[in-house]
Amino acid sequence: MMDIPDVVQLSPVDEQRFGVRIARTSEVTFDNLSSILGFCEDHRVEMLIARCSTNDSLLVHKLEELGFVLMDTLVYCTRKLTSSPIPEDTCDFPVRLIKPGEEHAVKKVAGDAYQGYQSHYHSDPRLDPAKCVEGYMDWAYQSCVSREVADDVLVVEMDGKIAGFFAMRKNSPEEGTGVVSGVAPFAQGRGIYRSFMINTMNWLLRAGADRMVVSTQVTNIAVQKSWVRLGFEPLRSLYTFHKWFAE
Repeated sequence: MMDIPDVVQLSPVDEQRFGVRIARTSEVTFDNLSSILGFCEDHRVEMLIARCSTNDSLLVHKLEELGFVLMDTLVYCTRKLTSSPIPEDTCDFPVRLIKPGEEHAVKKVAGDAYQGYQSHYHSDPRLDPAKCVEGYMDWAYQSCVSREVADDVLVVEMDGKIAGFFAMRKNSPEEGTGVVSGVAPFAQGRGIYRSFMINTMNWLLRAGADRMVVSTQVTNIAVQKSWVRLGFEPLRSLYTFHKWFAE
């Protein structure tokens, strides 16, 4: 029998931020749907954040019948780090590891970079847009100060101030990922994100990883173009639904 707590959990961070009881699940299937809904009923959940494979159209139809509303689509891409040489970093602004005390500057960059970003939070009209941005700011900050969130963070400076950041993590001995990243609006279009990706791939190689996996909203075309140019290939995609329960 499936261990439901491993599939769906309460999200205290989201609850504190938005003021409603929120649960999250990243693997809804026909087999576990009723148990997930039962968990939400037992724990008086007010809103459920649920992800499922885009391949399962019958499940999607069932979720829609139950009042789940589509909020975003995530696309995942991957690159085998040794399949071809990692491109040279040609950015004019050197990338380095974060120094103690720079976490607040990273938090500010995240606040500027994620204004109007179309995440599943931003797409839900019942959630305060300002608090949605705060979520990314806190995520960026925690990436700098907690090894449970990220292993390390890259930053870049322009005119003496932090202009971008990229949090890195090894998911396993073989695989690494970018946790969260952002480039300040004034610094965009200068190859900084590409530089972060190249430096992260090299960091993962030195750490013994074999591949890198990244994800973003399907609407984030600029980032996906950068991935393709760096040798990444599509891996999978997920829908993100929100389900608000009757009060």
